[in-house]
Amino acid sequence: MLSLEQLATQLESPNSRDRLLALAALRDVPPPEAVPLIKKVLWDDNLQIRSMAVFALGVKPTPECFDILVQLLETEPDYGIRADAAGALGYLQDQRAFAPLVRAFYEDTDWLVRFSAAVSLGNLKDVRAVEVLRSALSSNEVVMLQGAIAALGEIGDPSIVEEILPFVTAEDWLIRQRLAEALGNLPSPKTQSALEYLAKDEHPHVAAAAEISLQRLAQR
Repeated sequence: MLSLEQLATQLESPNSRDRLLALAALRDVPPPEAVPLIKKVLWDDNLQIRSMAVFALGVKPTPECFDILVQLLETEPDYGIRADAAGALGYLQDQRAFAPLVRAFYEDTDWLVRFSAAVSLGNLKDVRAVEVLRSALSSNEVVMLQGAIAALGEIGDPSIVEEILPFVTAEDWLIRQRLAEALGNLPSPKTQSALEYLAKDEHPHVAAAAEISLQRLAQR
C-alpha cells in the first residue's frame, strides 16, 4: 500500500489515471488523513475525478466536509457536481443538511440535482421532509417520482401511504418497484393489500420487492 506522501504526490500527477487511482486508494485511509488529500483534486480539470472527490467527502466525514459540500451545492456551475454534492450530504447524515437540500430540491434548475436532493432527504430520515417530498408526487419527471417515493419509504412516516398508493398502477415499473420497497417501511391498514397486489406484478423485480416488503412487515 502506498504511503500518504506517495498518494499526495500521485494526486499531483499530470496523468489523470494516476490521480484517479490515488483517489481510489484513499478508501482505506481514515478521514482526518484522507480529506486534506481529497481536497487536492476537488477542483480538478477532470470531471470524473472531481465527481469522485466530492463523493469521497460524504464517506470520509470530518468537521469541514459539511461546509465544503454545501458551498459546492449552492455555487458550483456544473450540475453533475452539484448533484454529487447533494448526494454526499445525504451520506454525512448531518441534520444541518436539511435546509440546503430543501433549497436545492425546490430551486435548482436541473432535475438531477433535485433528484439527488430528494434521495438525500430520505437518507436524513427527517420527518419534516415528508411535506417537501409530497410536492414531488405530482411531478411529470419519472425519475423524480422514483426518488421521492424511495425517500418517503426511508423516512417511514405512514401518514403518506394514502398518497403513494395510486402508484401501484404506474406505467413505469421502476416506480412500482420503489413503491413496493417503500411500503415495507410504512405499516398501515392499506399497506398489506397493496403489497399483495404488487406481489402479482408482471415485472419480476416489482413482485420480488413486494415479497421482501411483505416479509419485513410480518417481522415487525
